[in-house]
Amino acid sequence: MKINDLIKIYETKKQKHGLQAYRHISNVLKEAKEQHKKDFTGDDHEQSWRAFKGKNLEKLVEYIITDEVRALGLQVVNGNGLERTNGSNLSKELSLVKRNLIVDYGEFGSHLPDVDLIIYNPKTSEVIAVLSSKVTLRERIAQTGYWKIKLASDEATKHIKVYFVTPDEDGTLTVKKPTKKGRAIVEVDTDGSYVLSETNIEESKKVKMFDKFIEDLKVLVNDKTR
Repeated sequence: MKINDLIKIYETKKQKHGLQAYRHISNVLKEAKEQHKKDFTGDDHEQSWRAFKGKNLEKLVEYIITDEVRALGLQVVNGNGLERTNGSNLSKELSLVKRNLIVDYGEFGSHLPDVDLIIYNPKTSEVIAVLSSKVTLRERIAQTGYWKIKLASDEATKHIKVYFVTPDEDGTLTVKKPTKKGRAIVEVDTDGSYVLSETNIEESKKVKMFDKFIEDLKVLVNDKTR
């Protein structure tokens, strides 16, 4: 199984559920797991599946948002790919994106934050927002909060929004109170989380269903052009 197979399963959900297809990401992953198991020939399928799921959820999110992000005049680039690519092998546009996202550690050098997707303005290479995506919050949310704090501590990067996108399969974001640790980190130390789930969540200014993501991005872009 490859990312294109995962996208095909998502497209079948899209045909059935239309704009609500994002709520069925967990079912997409369940179906993909069955196909992945049929193709698997090693000893530990669970380990192989976890690696596949972790790597490809971010690619699926990228596939889902790219057209609408581009319609706003913005671009999306994969954060891991950008970090691995030497500046001499990047276009001027992407080289500037990389520089505009760097965190300065003084005598210990400069490093890119660990993010899955970067949304930027292709005319200026200004970074608008970064996204991390995992199946549950416990895998990455504290790290996401850390990068928000680091980016906010520098005048050059403090405007960058830091978001987390997740199917929230363990229900960390379902209710506001009693607040689970992961939701507390989202509410206090990030710019927000968008949820790809069939379960209705108790929304707040920072925790929302995924269908609000593009609308919030539009508001962000409009605020910058005023």
